[in-house]
Amino acid sequence: MTLGLVPGEFLRGARLYCLNFLLTYEDGCLGRCAYCGLSRGRRSSEAWSERSFIRVDWPTVSIDEVVERLDAKVCPHVERACVSMVTDYRARRDLLTVVARLRGRAGGMSALITPTIVDYEWLVSLREAGVDKVGVAIDAANESLFNRLRGRGVGGPHRWDRYWKVVEDSVHIFGRYNVGVHLIVGLGETEEEMVRTVQRAYDVRALTHLFSFYPEERSQMEGCPQPPIGQYRRVQLARYLINKGLSTVEGMRFGEGGRILSFGVADDKLERVVESGLPFLTSGCAGKNRENACNRPFSDYTPRQALMGEFRNFPFQPNESDILIIMEQLRDYSLTPFKPWVKDTDWALAASEG
Repeated sequence: MTLGLVPGEFLRGARLYCLNFLLTYEDGCLGRCAYCGLSRGRRSSEAWSERSFIRVDWPTVSIDEVVERLDAKVCPHVERACVSMVTDYRARRDLLTVVARLRGRAGGMSALITPTIVDYEWLVSLREAGVDKVGVAIDAANESLFNRLRGRGVGGPHRWDRYWKVVEDSVHIFGRYNVGVHLIVGLGETEEEMVRTVQRAYDVRALTHLFSFYPEERSQMEGCPQPPIGQYRRVQLARYLINKGLSTVEGMRFGEGGRILSFGVADDKLERVVESGLPFLTSGCAGKNRENACNRPFSDYTPRQALMGEFRNFPFQPNESDILIIMEQLRDYSLTPFKPWVKDTDWALAASEG
């Protein structure tokens, strides 16, 4: 849509500021991740190129056509491009080739890499090719979930320790806070487990980019529900506070089931942060003029959900009405009715009442 290849408009005039490209192969991805629409373990006989990924279709387009449209300045507002690998050893060479073609045409260059098939020397080559920020999709909040959903539990090739090693190598090569760890809320973890993983990433000088689980059609987890909106909102807020150096997981307080009861900051500061709306924007790589250039409109929720007040990740600045809804959602500790906004000192009481 942003390149003018497909007609359409985003709800409420949202604009995409980062062009997202996914390398495509006829035989697909070697990964068998239980929640992924591209998984080799997906219950479907359709061609790999016809599958969806992060809720949307990925029509195949030649790099020549992309370059032609970028040179024609069809989307001058775009500040970054990101090229994503799949688990296919050809992707190591092909990603470098695509980056070389796109370099200088769409602002900054990001790459979402697959640790299973890369090494330190390749990461150096990636930086030399023009990439300035790297993403690593660890997705699961703990090793047990990772193994069950991405590794040996599903016959997949990915390994928890390998992913974290590549995160640390990438920080060394690309610099502090130029690496983004992707995490998916709602794979079976508690709020506390997710926040501790956010803290682990920040401690090695990587930021975190947060997604809400969305059941991909015909994936192994297609029947699993999305996480409650209250759970996602609290993790979003905790992630923001940690990534901005405003709080730590050690300063937060958790209750039954690992739910966040206190965010470890003063009441007035917490209220200002929430009212800013910034914690609830899509978390992604920064561009020249905006902190979250990779704003991925509707990648983990539907426009219908957005109309009902469930912008899981806002692709633009939330307005005053949005903030009021967010405040109510932060109070929602599962299936109980929304509670009015109260101060941080009252979180434990509100949680116990819920």
